[in-house]
Amino acid sequence: LKMLLTPILISVLFGLLSLCRTANKHKPWIETEYQGIVMENDNTVLLNPPLFALDKDAPLHYAGEICGFRVHNGPSGSGSVQFEAVVLDRSTGEGLVRSKEPLDCESQREHSFTIQAYDCGEGPDGVNSKKSHKATVHVRVNDVNEFSPVFVERRYEASVPEGRLFERIVRVEALDADCSPQYSQICFYDIITPNVPFAIDNDGNIKNTEPLDSKRQRVHTFWVTAFDCGKNRAQADAQVVVTVKPSCKPGWIGWTKRVEYTPGSGSIPLFPALHLETCEETVWNIQATVELQTGHIGKGCDRDSYSDRSVRRLCGAVRGEVDLLPPPSPTANWTSALPTLPSSDSSLVFSFNGSSHVAVVPESVVSALSGDHFTLQLWMRRGGANIQAASTQTRGNRKEEETIVCSTVKNDDSFSHYSLSVHGCRLSLFYWPDVSAARPVKFLWKLEQVCDSEWHHLSLSVQFPSVTLYVDGVTFDPALIHDNGALPNPAPRQRMSIGACWGKTLTHNRGENKKLTTGKLKYVGGYHGLLSGVTVRPGSVEPHSVVECLYACREGLDFGDLETLGSGMKVHVNPSQSVLVLEGDDIESFNRAVQQVTYRNSLRFATPGVRPLKLITSLRCFNEESCLSLKQLEGYLVVLQPDAPQISLSGVGPHLARPAPEFEGPRGVPLFPELRIVCSLSHAVNTAAQGMEGGALMSDAVAHTLDGCEVQPLGEELNPEKEELLVDMDVVRERGLEIINTTAYIAITGAESISVYEDVLRSVRYRLAKGSARFERRFRLSCSEMNGRYTSNELTLEVNFLHSLDSLYHPSHLLASQQQFLHPSHHAGELSGHTLPNPHRNSVIPGAATVIIMVCVGFLVVMVILGVFRIRSIHRRGEGSRSEAKEGGNQWDDSALTIIVNPMEVIFSVLEFIIYRYIFFILN
Repeated sequence: LKMLLTPILISVLFGLLSLCRTANKHKPWIETEYQGIVMENDNTVLLNPPLFALDKDAPLHYAGEICGFRVHNGPSGSGSVQFEAVVLDRSTGEGLVRSKEPLDCESQREHSFTIQAYDCGEGPDGVNSKKSHKATVHVRVNDVNEFSPVFVERRYEASVPEGRLFERIVRVEALDADCSPQYSQICFYDIITPNVPFAIDNDGNIKNTEPLDSKRQRVHTFWVTAFDCGKNRAQADAQVVVTVKPSCKPGWIGWTKRVEYTPGSGSIPLFPALHLETCEETVWNIQATVELQTGHIGKGCDRDSYSDRSVRRLCGAVRGEVDLLPPPSPTANWTSALPTLPSSDSSLVFSFNGSSHVAVVPESVVSALSGDHFTLQLWMRRGGANIQAASTQTRGNRKEEETIVCSTVKNDDSFSHYSLSVHGCRLSLFYWPDVSAARPVKFLWKLEQVCDSEWHHLSLSVQFPSVTLYVDGVTFDPALIHDNGALPNPAPRQRMSIGACWGKTLTHNRGENKKLTTGKLKYVGGYHGLLSGVTVRPGSVEPHSVVECLYACREGLDFGDLETLGSGMKVHVNPSQSVLVLEGDDIESFNRAVQQVTYRNSLRFATPGVRPLKLITSLRCFNEESCLSLKQLEGYLVVLQPDAPQISLSGVGPHLARPAPEFEGPRGVPLFPELRIVCSLSHAVNTAAQGMEGGALMSDAVAHTLDGCEVQPLGEELNPEKEELLVDMDVVRERGLEIINTTAYIAITGAESISVYEDVLRSVRYRLAKGSARFERRFRLSCSEMNGRYTSNELTLEVNFLHSLDSLYHPSHLLASQQQFLHPSHHAGELSGHTLPNPHRNSVIPGAATVIIMVCVGFLVVMVILGVFRIRSIHRRGEGSRSEAKEGGNQWDDSALTIIVNPMEVIFSVLEFIIYRYIFFILN
């Protein structure tokens, strides 16, 4: 029986064991994340939610009970070391998390770790124990107000000038080592020294409550303390020392508002006694900007002295430029419709409104501008002055590209095209080497100068494919762009326009495609602004030295001696010499540098007037909040009236008499063969040192440059069919001068020496057509300098034509004589004082002249008697009736007399001429 029961008991025992193994079926369960808080002075962590582990095997013994929690390292790797979790109740699974050691909020404020629960298994030995998933625990350490505020400095010092109230003299600062904002912030400061004229705010800023007096108390010493928001007082109080400085006014001392400049003085210092007073304020950087405003003088600098063309000649520019915007004249009428603005120089300023103002250059001018090498120069001012936008111009259109110059020229058998435009603050040059084959090349510059509404000089030298741009004499490199956009090719026809471009407009279709299509031909891209001095010179590009000279100013700011600059000093002058900037870090060196700033004017006859002057100073201190701030100083420079030069024209008598046939020759007669031009300068001389009373004027001959002379016929203009003025054009071209020859005047312009103008004016001749001789013609000659500021005396020349008797009695000459007698400006005695030439000796013999004189005298007596008789008869007739007297006074009884002029005047004139010819023959 025992043998039979033993296997059965063993099987039952194994069955019970297998039943025990399958009793712990479920894993414990906890939350996935816990938030905990622990105080610095405590070790128990308060978790949210509370720590409970649940097991579905409950209420089984062991399998449904929680035996413990395990803490694993968090992201920081230190959580398992600093924290532990214990089971408070195995049946309910309640647990507790606590720190193993004291926590410090200041060293680490937050901790993270993971926690895992495990059950008791299937027996007391914990066999087959199961673990829950890992849950993340975030623990924040709450701060305890364990630290007191500590001042950054134990002693604070400041200096202030007396007699003023300051919002802040000095700022004290305290720090608290607590980690939380509640206990680490300084809630307020307090001055613990009683009865001091100072106050402190919650930020530590100390100010004076009343003006301080250095004589009453030079140094103020007091103590301040600080409190954090936990009401802990500072461990140690801070001492504040305020020194009251005697009265001191920071700023520039020695500033002179008015500075006078005498022309011819060269360079003068503007601020010889100026120095900066900082009142012991420590500064580490000083910057002063001196501005001299010369924009009122034409386009700036000395543009009122010479015209653009004259400046080009004086700078040695290559000749051959073509003026695209010349003054309106019969030969250059394409600018007559453009409005002009007044300018102090002789160059016209043309305004463009962006729509209707366009200048089309004739093809005769454009044909001379072919080639892919040329230099385009102009003065421009975007927007301009007193210009209103067109009424049809919308806001969007104003942002479109504005064309300054647009040109298509013929090069050999092909056409090339270029257009210079502005768009915003960008300047662009489109260039088509061949309008039929190549796409355009775009050269683009981003420039502030094209959109600042100021005058700027542009010089564009094109030597394709190389392009160089000079703006106010400074070189700017372009960004080269090959444009493949939808741009219509220009028409292959010679055309040049200023202020817009002739071409097709680009429009968007309203359909689904919305492609760009070309519209009708019209002027597009209108320019809105001012232009002046627009010239193109074909051929080689302009040298850089010439471009710099064209913009160089003869007056402006300068620095006396760069070698006297101290260490750390910098000086910069802009190209127009209107702004000078000084920068340094040492006050003494800076004061010496400011006294070296000079005004330079190399013009002999400087333009008088006022030049506004400004001095702007910027200081930087170690303590930026209390750094000095200096106001802008304003003054003016007065250029006094220079000694005016006297331009004297002489060497030409008031009368010029020549036989009429000489005027009818192919070359005519020179009007001013012995002209002399002298320029002298009169200035005051101090005669007191020489023992003389009063003052005197002294005149010195000076080398001078004229810029224009004019020969003008007085009375009626020249009749182009009968008379003309001739000039030796070879001399004019050789000297590079310009000439305008009309029936009203001859104007010769260009900056040249006196000797050159003498040669040109001596070549001026007067020529008559055959049979067109008169008895007299008057001319007036005058010259000028400095754009007409200084003019010469007016030299008047009366030209007389000497006629022989044979020619005098020729019917055509009789008619001319009669017309001359009828001229109201003819008077007796006009031929007196003439320089007589050698006439033909066989014209009239003295005997015949004597007979003629006797006959004329007798005829004169008869006419006098006849005149007296007629006067008496008219007087008797007037006594009867006034109306009949008037009718009778207008009729002559002698039918033989048909002369309608005063007979006495005719007789006296003929007699005068015959007597003159008689004396002429006697002398020869």
